[in-house]
Amino acid sequence: MKKFNLSHAMFNPASFTLYQDADFTVETFTYPSGVEALKLTNHRGYLTVLPFYGLMIWDAVFDGINLKEKDGFTYPRFGQQIADTYGAFEFNSGLLASGNPSPEDDHVQHGEFATARMDYAALLIDEGQLTVQSDYEYIKGFGDHYLATPSVTMFADSGLFDLDMHVKNLSHAAPMPLQYMCHLCCAYVLGATMTANVPDEAFQLRTSVPAHVHPTPEWTAFTDELQASGKLIDKLDDASHYDPEIVFFSDDLSKYTDTAEFRVELGDGHTFLTKYPTADLPIVTRWILYNGDQQVNAFALPGTSTPEGRLAAKQAGTLIMLPPQAEKHFHVQTGLEK
Repeated sequence: MKKFNLSHAMFNPASFTLYQDADFTVETFTYPSGVEALKLTNHRGYLTVLPFYGLMIWDAVFDGINLKEKDGFTYPRFGQQIADTYGAFEFNSGLLASGNPSPEDDHVQHGEFATARMDYAALLIDEGQLTVQSDYEYIKGFGDHYLATPSVTMFADSGLFDLDMHVKNLSHAAPMPLQYMCHLCCAYVLGATMTANVPDEAFQLRTSVPAHVHPTPEWTAFTDELQASGKLIDKLDDASHYDPEIVFFSDDLSKYTDTAEFRVELGDGHTFLTKYPTADLPIVTRWILYNGDQQVNAFALPGTSTPEGRLAAKQAGTLIMLPPQAEKHFHVQTGLEK
C-alpha cells in the first residue's frame, strides 16, 4: 500500500495532479472560499472530497450522472454548522448529537462534526482502490474527548464507493453520547422508483415540524392524507407535494435484515444504491424536498437514530453511550450501481 500524508501546502487555486496510475487520478485544488479539495477520478467518474473539512464529499459524478441534490451552493464555504455550507453530496452528521435540534437541545443542526476542521489527512493507494482518510480529535475541558477517523474509498471501474466512520472515546473516566448519520443528499430524478429489501410497513411519516419547516395548507392536507393512508413515497411522480419537505423514519431495520439495501431505479438503466449493516445503523430516514432552490431525494439516510436531535434520541432509547476507551465503527456503501 502507498500512503501520501496530505498537507495544506499541497493545495492551491490551480489544479495539481498529485497522483496518477492506470486506474486513478488524484488532483488537488482550492475553492474560491479557500476550502481544500481532492478530485478522485476513475474510468467511470469522480468524487470531490474535502479532506480537511469534515471529510465531506462535495460532488459525486459517474457515467455522466450527477448523484447529488440541486441547491444554491456553487462551492463549499467555511462555517460553524452544516447550514453554512449545505451543498455536499455527503456529510457526517454527529457525533455527540445529530439531526435537527429541538428547542430544548443545545447542539447545532446535524452536530459539531459536520463542519469539523480535520487535524490530519492521508491518501492511501492499494491495488484497485484508493482511500482518503482523515482524523479529528475533539476535546473540551471538563467535557467529552474523542477521536474520529472517517474515510472514503473509491474502486477501479466502479461507480460505488465506501464510506466509513470510526469513533473512539478517548476519556478514561466518562462515557460519551454518540449519534451518527451518514447524510447522503442524493439527486431528485423525476419518474424514478425506489425499492428496498425491507417492508414499507417499517416506515412512518414524521409528524413533528422542525423549526426550519414552514407548512402550507396544501402541504398540511397532503401530509394528513399520507398519515391516514400509511403510504410510503416510493415513486417520484409528482414534485408539487414536496415543498416543504416530506420525511419518513423507519423502526429498527435489524428486525428485517442484517444488510439493508435501498435502490433508486432511474428508468434509463442506471440505479443508485445505498447498502449497509443494520446492526450498527438500525434507523433509516427518507427525506424528499423539491422547490426552486433545492431538489433532493435522500432516499436512505442510515443512522443510529432519527434526525430529531439528541434529546429525542435519548427519550427513544437510541442514544448510544460509548464507554471510556470504547470504539464504534460505521460502514456504508453507496453510489451508482449500474
